Amino acid sequence: MSRDDSFDQIGKTAVKQNIHGTLSFLLGHPPFNQMETNHLAWMVEQCQLRFYAQGDSIIRPQDGTVQHFHIVKQGRVRGERLLTGQATPDTTFEISVGECFPLAALVGDRATRTEHIAGEDSFCLLLHRDDFRKLVSMSPEFRDFALRGVSSLLEQVNQQVQRQAAEMVGAQYSLDTPLAKIALRQPITCSPDTPIGTAVRLMHEASVGSIIITDAQSTPQGIFTLRDLRRIVAEGETDLQQAMSAVMTPSPRRLPSSASAFDAAISMTREHIGHICVMNGRQLAGVVSERDLFSLQRVDLVHLARTISQAVDIAALVSLRVDIHRLVDNMLAHGASAAQVTHIITLLNDHTTCRVIELCLREHGDPGIAFTWLCFGSEARREQTLKTDQDNGILFEADTDEQAQQLRQQLLPLARRINQALAECGFTLCKGDIMAGNPELCLSRREWHKRFAQCIRTATPENLLASSIFFDFRVVWGEPDGAEELFQSVLKMVADNPTFQHLLARNALANRPPLGFFRTFVVSGSGQEKHTLDLKIQGLTPFVDGARILALANGISDTSTVRRLQQLKQRGVINALDADAYEEAYQYIQLLRMQQHQYQERKQRPFSNRVDPDTLNHLDQRILRESFRQAQRLQSSLALRYQL
Repeated sequence: MSRDDSFDQIGKTAVKQNIHGTLSFLLGHPPFNQMETNHLAWMVEQCQLRFYAQGDSIIRPQDGTVQHFHIVKQGRVRGERLLTGQATPDTTFEISVGECFPLAALVGDRATRTEHIAGEDSFCLLLHRDDFRKLVSMSPEFRDFALRGVSSLLEQVNQQVQRQAAEMVGAQYSLDTPLAKIALRQPITCSPDTPIGTAVRLMHEASVGSIIITDAQSTPQGIFTLRDLRRIVAEGETDLQQAMSAVMTPSPRRLPSSASAFDAAISMTREHIGHICVMNGRQLAGVVSERDLFSLQRVDLVHLARTISQAVDIAALVSLRVDIHRLVDNMLAHGASAAQVTHIITLLNDHTTCRVIELCLREHGDPGIAFTWLCFGSEARREQTLKTDQDNGILFEADTDEQAQQLRQQLLPLARRINQALAECGFTLCKGDIMAGNPELCLSRREWHKRFAQCIRTATPENLLASSIFFDFRVVWGEPDGAEELFQSVLKMVADNPTFQHLLARNALANRPPLGFFRTFVVSGSGQEKHTLDLKIQGLTPFVDGARILALANGISDTSTVRRLQQLKQRGVINALDADAYEEAYQYIQLLRMQQHQYQERKQRPFSNRVDPDTLNHLDQRILRESFRQAQRLQSSLALRYQL
């Protein structure tokens, strides 16, 4: 027997003698803590324990097809890969205790593309690839992890968050529930020439709040609700023999049966409607109402949006902010993702902003000048959390500079009152004065175009840091056409200026993820913030900035970071697997940030984006490290793409 064979046998015997200890160790780490005990025990019995001294090569690309699945039991392993354009290998990741490698190579039955080296004296549990395949076939939990890697761990975190939130609000259902599972009742329908009295009788007999007017092919032509009935009675239109076609609301909102409860909630909230037709192709399959969604969700989202939009004064809007904060707990309890929750928060913030503008116009009088209220930054990207400040501006039309100056002077007092009212509603005044009440941000379309052109033409690394926020903007209130034309011209200017793209890419490398050489967390701060890291600046910003430069350079007008990544994947700008990994990492950090804000609110502490990584459990620490590594990978790809 060779020395290596003897060593392997000793290692295997040692593991068998300490099966209980090894099982206890593995049960502290995912995915092993999700596996059935008999499957885990079988795996432990097949494992070998092997020692690697610091600097030892564990597996290399030149070794050929990977022979073993490795679990780090003690020590640390780093992955090194020679990237294009580099003379020496780069440490691309770090693997710590409880983590495993190399999944992709084993699943693909190929050699590893990265050399794995012991970063310090280390012990690894080794499972032969034949046993690895058998374990994949035996254990559904292990198979899910092997095929999806960190994605399955992220799912565990999301389920954990949902369970914790559900304990607080008693939720049982998911916002991802398909409408086909909600709209189970046969819809009540009638033809366009049905008399009002007959249609109302059908509604009463079925105890429903709506009736759908359909054609001969069961395609919805209109909808009539109890609200419509109250309206026609109040208006004196009580001829019950009149045809439904005269009083129905035409072209009711439709969604496919595969759409989710979240999709329906967003549509109802945005459009202030209480019913949505559920379709199978062109045929009506059912109707979903506010009541259906609320009994499912226990989240009174549409009612809250409608109440905000009808608030009688600023004080009423201030009181409603508490309901928005409570809504976040409910959304997470119903399985909403970080992107869904931030989208909802932003949507309700938009409603609040619109109502503030309407109330201020009523209070101060309409100046008679058509203007568009713009938002920038996280609100423009629909990525707002409970902690938010104001980033806004005004766009109006003017033929000359003199006219623009005159109109600006008339709009500024109103803009400043709107800024102040928003601050009363909880939208903190911007410390950098990026607000519509600033004369430099209350501009005609020609002036905005000139400002963007000058920024793109004369950008420096210094002034770009302050102005990059303006490249995420959208309309919240007012006529959108002028702003949309402006944004299209901005996209063209960026596409035609590679020098500006280069500077924007350099700017995207300014905020580095807080990982050290061995992928430990790099913490900073002082006082209460000592030993913490910033989830927003160090975690989210690299993804936001990276997605922005690639989207602008490729003519993508969407402002959402997630949507930008998805469209960059669709266009082949980013590899599909990389884009999915970036999105998952971004979503996880955002979720962790929202949890942090919820905790701070419950403890009545000021909102902060800083977190002490030592307070996180092992699973959260592991995925946070991987998420930061994905941010590093995105920045490395930008550096390579733009030769930085």
